[in-house]
Amino acid sequence: MPDFSQIGHLGQLGSFGQFWVYLSASPLLGLTMTLCAYLLAQRITRLFKGAPLANPVAIAIALVALLLWVSGMSYQRYFAGAQFVHFLLGPATVALALPLVRQLPRLRRAFVPLAFALVLGSVTAIVSSVGVALLLGASPELAATLGPKSATSPIAMAVSERLGGIPALTAALVIGTGIFGAVVGPWLFDRLRIASPAARGFALGLAAHGIGTARAFQSGAEMGAFAGLAMGLNGALTALLAPWLVPVVMGWLR
Repeated sequence: MPDFSQIGHLGQLGSFGQFWVYLSASPLLGLTMTLCAYLLAQRITRLFKGAPLANPVAIAIALVALLLWVSGMSYQRYFAGAQFVHFLLGPATVALALPLVRQLPRLRRAFVPLAFALVLGSVTAIVSSVGVALLLGASPELAATLGPKSATSPIAMAVSERLGGIPALTAALVIGTGIFGAVVGPWLFDRLRIASPAARGFALGLAAHGIGTARAFQSGAEMGAFAGLAMGLNGALTALLAPWLVPVVMGWLR
C-alpha cells in the first residue's frame, strides 16, 4: 500500500521528475494510468462520434500498452495498482441485474426464442472456433484455448485450464473477441436490417460478452439489459458445454 503520509509533501517537490519517482513507487500509478487511458479513450470515441472502430476499450488497451512500453514498466508492477479496477468487475456484473429486472415482462414473453438463440449461439461459438483452428493445423492445446473465447474472462480462463489450454492466452482472445464483436456487431446488424434492440443486445452479449454489453448500453438501457442477460447465460452454458463439446469436436477432426 502507498504511504499516504507523503502526500502532504508533494507540493514541495521541485520537478515533475521527482513527482514521477514518487508516483512510480506507488500502486496508485497503475490505477491512475488505467483511469486516464480510459477517459482519454472516451474523448477520442466522442471525437469520432461513436464510430464502431473507435472502441474505447481497444483504444484504452493500446494507450496503456504504449505507456508500459515507453516507461519500461513491467505488467506485474502495473497490475499491482490496476487490480483495484479489476476487483470492481464483479460488482459491475452484478449491477447488470437492475436493468434486467425492469425488462422482466419482455423476457418472459421472449423466453422460447431467447433460449433457442442462446443454445445455438453458444454451441456455434465453441464448435466453430475449435473446428476452424484444427482444420488450419492448430495444436489441440491451442484449440482448447480458443474454445471458450466467447464467454466472459473468468469463466473462459477456468474452462480453458480444465481443457488443457492456455488460460493467459484465452484471456487475450476473450478481449479480442469482445472488441471485434463490439466493432463489427452494430455494422452487421444494420446490413442485416435487424432493428430490434432486444435482438441486437442479446446477440452482442452472447458473442462479445462484457465488451459487447458495454457497447449495447451505449445504445440504450433495453439493448444493454438483453446483452447483460446473454452474457451471463452464455458464460454459464459455456462452462457446462465446453468441457465435453470441445473433446467431441477434436475427436471428429483429428
